Amino acid sequence: MRERTIASHFARAALGGARRLGYDYSNLLQQLGISPEWLDEPRARIAPELFTRLIQGLWLALDDEFLGFGPAPSKTGSFAMMCHALIHCRTLDKALNRGLLFYSLFPEGPRLTLTREGESVRLSLYDSQFCDPDHFLTESQLMVWHRLASWLIGQRIRLEQATFSYPKPEHGAEYDLLFPCPMEFSEVKSTTARSSLLFHSRYLNLPLLQDERTLKHFLQRSPADLLARPDDGDSLSSQLRRLLSRDSSRWPDLETVAAHLHISPQTLRRHLREEGSSFQELKDQLRRDIAIYHLGRADLSLQQIAEALGFSEPSAFHRAFKKWTGLTPGAYRAQEK
Repeated sequence: MRERTIASHFARAALGGARRLGYDYSNLLQQLGISPEWLDEPRARIAPELFTRLIQGLWLALDDEFLGFGPAPSKTGSFAMMCHALIHCRTLDKALNRGLLFYSLFPEGPRLTLTREGESVRLSLYDSQFCDPDHFLTESQLMVWHRLASWLIGQRIRLEQATFSYPKPEHGAEYDLLFPCPMEFSEVKSTTARSSLLFHSRYLNLPLLQDERTLKHFLQRSPADLLARPDDGDSLSSQLRRLLSRDSSRWPDLETVAAHLHISPQTLRRHLREEGSSFQELKDQLRRDIAIYHLGRADLSLQQIAEALGFSEPSAFHRAFKKWTGLTPGAYRAQEK
């Protein structure tokens, strides 16, 4: 329930390849309960489960795990076969290299490399051949490989840097959630540049903690599930979100949270400002995501949701939710049915 919601941009971007191929996805959207009006609202958010179903539906419809963005299709099941090929490797190093070798067997597959840089290692994606104006496939490929590697060794791999072969996109504010680390963007899109993730090489020596049994469960929803559950990282904003989400029935003030973290309120405000956030913004984002979780279900009425989120009047909840998402709570719940 505390998972972050996903910006409507990513749903629109995911459909871009299908549009380019001339595929009519209106029936798929209708089956999922996603209205065109919702897609056109830039402030709208989507629950992770719904986003997962959208990606899976597009894969099956297009029979392409690259969703029409790659130079050639990647038939459904390719990712699963790659995972079966690497699951018996002893270390992450051998597993990643076997996975990259698997995709290199396809002449028009994505070109990925793993190179050492001192005590770090860089996973590079040469994405100039993608038909991907919104960079959805680039984002997806980097996220999937990072989340897959973390799952294989049973711990989150801390990213040291993420670089991108294109200028910062309009939805760049969402990148703090996708890639919680220092980021660099190219000033101009280059045909030879690469996008990459940098992390410490010590992770490569760790043994794989997964096997065929756990892989079977993992593949029931992955890699779509990996895209729908972004990495919160180690930032102060992420720590605060985890702290606040422990008990959403009580909303501590900034002074209480600062005391819990053993820092002054002024220091807390300053650190959040340096991360481009604020305490109120974090609380609003969390309340928005909790509201979307309940609105997608029938467990609570609108008044009960408003009370659970600390609103004294349902009307105040209505105004806040429309400000957050562009839709009223009632309209959001109606389009989820």
